[in-house]
Amino acid sequence: MSELVIQTAENRTAFVPGQEIAGQVSWTLDKQPDSLELRLIWYTRGKGTTDQETVQVTTFERPKLQDQREFRLTLSEGPYSFSGKLISLIWALELVALPGKEQTKLHIVVAPNGVEVTLHAAPVSA
Repeated sequence: MSELVIQTAENRTAFVPGQEIAGQVSWTLDKQPDSLELRLIWYTRGKGTTDQETVQVTTFERPKLQDQREFRLTLSEGPYSFSGKLISLIWALELVALPGKEQTKLHIVVAPNGVEVTLHAAPVSA
């Protein structure tokens, strides 16, 4: 059975825009991959159309069936992680073995002070 793991330095999952994320990925795979990609992504979830963007990709070439590699990524200045009644914006690190479909995700928060922005309903005017 395949296993992919993403671990950030100090197991942090909350960051501020522009900050560097360092860590390590490791894997044990059943089938020899061509490469692995660590993707920094954000996507929306909720009502309406889903948006997704890949912000940065680090490729690990010539992987062994069992291996580990270090990574460093720099976050963009936005968009911020947020949750509202109708939609949320979620950041994640995604490790994918190619060309197969083995993958794992680590959700992170990218926002001022490393705290997800909570959207409240606008007050109803009389």
